[in-house]
Amino acid sequence: MARTTSVSPDDASSGQPPEIDDAATATGPPRRRGRRARLGTQHLAGWLFSTPFLALFGTFMAFPIVASLVMSFTDFGLRNVTDPLSTEFVGLENYTELFGDETFRRALFNTAYFVVVGVPLTIGLGLVAAVLLNSSIDRFRTFFRVGFYTPVVTSIVAVAVVWRFVLDPGDGLISGVAAEFGWTTPDFLSSSTLAMPSLIAMAVWRNLGFPMVLFLAGLQSIPSEVREASRIDGAGAVQEFRKITVPLLRPTMLYVAVITTIGYLNVFEEPFVMTGGGPADSTLTTSLYMYREGFDFFHMGYASAMAYTLFVIVLAITLLQLRFLRDKTT
Repeated sequence: MARTTSVSPDDASSGQPPEIDDAATATGPPRRRGRRARLGTQHLAGWLFSTPFLALFGTFMAFPIVASLVMSFTDFGLRNVTDPLSTEFVGLENYTELFGDETFRRALFNTAYFVVVGVPLTIGLGLVAAVLLNSSIDRFRTFFRVGFYTPVVTSIVAVAVVWRFVLDPGDGLISGVAAEFGWTTPDFLSSSTLAMPSLIAMAVWRNLGFPMVLFLAGLQSIPSEVREASRIDGAGAVQEFRKITVPLLRPTMLYVAVITTIGYLNVFEEPFVMTGGGPADSTLTTSLYMYREGFDFFHMGYASAMAYTLFVIVLAITLLQLRFLRDKTT
């Protein structure tokens, strides 16, 4: 309804402003009211559709995250299960005890060893496989791509069980093949020197298909004109790889490096299934030690402090990777 004004002869002669009919404009134009009603209905429908997800997320994700954070500042343990009110607030005691724990320092070292060796090997071999598939194999590219990527989507527990059989010194595949040539093989998983390299080899074999697929997609997105121009300028294969391929793949490398590093920092299934953290804690990782303290000994407050310490480490390393690798991509 449009605004209406009424002008009396007295108002016109006296110079007073005309009177405005506020009742006619109280509710606004019909078009604007209809738009607001539709937006309100859409917002309500959106919240209704989101409610199941929000309920599940709040119950199984948000609440446990907040509860574990609070728990990390308490002495919550087995004795507090039947009487939660007996839980005492200990402040930073769990965190200070953590950094004085020799076993935790050993687990951190093993995790760092796993990451420092495993991440470059996974990314490097994935890049090599992608370059080979992109340049020299055309007919069977899909077959090899599926073959390399299949272990990535296979259950890690199943992969670890198979690898434990392969590395078995008595009936394993490697020992059987070596016996045909009269060779003897060491007990890979029972050696404190060879156990961690064996886990790294299995993890690299399983995960290199992930960066390979991403690098292959990045290589195929590089314009052929750029490569042709570099060859016309006299660049060889190595120079083309260093000056053209690697710089154009840096955004993909950044993503692969961050995701792979986060996954390897949280390594748990490989040592849990294959070695149990042994021998002599040589394959004990931070996540596995956290599991032991939380679910074997039920030191939940201590395990929660360990979890948030690992979270801070992962966050710091991720921010460093984004900082240094992103600078090179801009």
